[in-house]
Amino acid sequence: MPRVADHDQRRAQIARAFQRLLAAEGFAGVSFSRVATEAGISVGLIQHYFTGKDVLLRFSYEDAVSRMSERVRVRVRHGEAARLPTAEVLLDSLAELLPLDEERDIEYRVRQGLQAQALHHLGLADVARQAGRDILEYVTMAVRAGMERGEVEPDVDAVPAARMILATVQGLADQVALSGADAFSARDVLRRAVATVFTGRRGSPDR
Repeated sequence: MPRVADHDQRRAQIARAFQRLLAAEGFAGVSFSRVATEAGISVGLIQHYFTGKDVLLRFSYEDAVSRMSERVRVRVRHGEAARLPTAEVLLDSLAELLPLDEERDIEYRVRQGLQAQALHHLGLADVARQAGRDILEYVTMAVRAGMERGEVEPDVDAVPAARMILATVQGLADQVALSGADAFSARDVLRRAVATVFTGRRGSPDR
């Protein structure tokens, strides 16, 4: 078991070094030698864990998506434990997709950079499609849960409503990345988008 843990930790260390370089400099600044320097290891060790750049790209993309998804799950668990309205839980969880601090900014830049590459890379496209399906399913389920709790009108079509909310999240993330986290209150804008769907008496997020 320790050997597996060490193996996973080393792969994560390499992936995070790659992510930092990609976020800071784009693909032009990324090579195995640069990643090795950033991670404080040898190129040979990177090649031991990743047989090629494509393998590293996919693992790094999956790692960024996984960490984002875990933060969303944590927000959901905390919100449900506190018995918050579904709209409030959704707002808190989707805010994790916005680049509002250094960690989330790096993840955003990694996801955007690798998603662009996914247009020409089947392995990355698989990751992008699965990530998109997962987050759409989560928001759709939240809308349906809102219906059951009287937060969403019963005639709302859950999937288009979820897509609208997610489109707002993506647009906000792009604006925050370009303008800076302090340029405007992205959370307030997101709150408004959620409130257009969660119109019931318990459905409007208050904060």
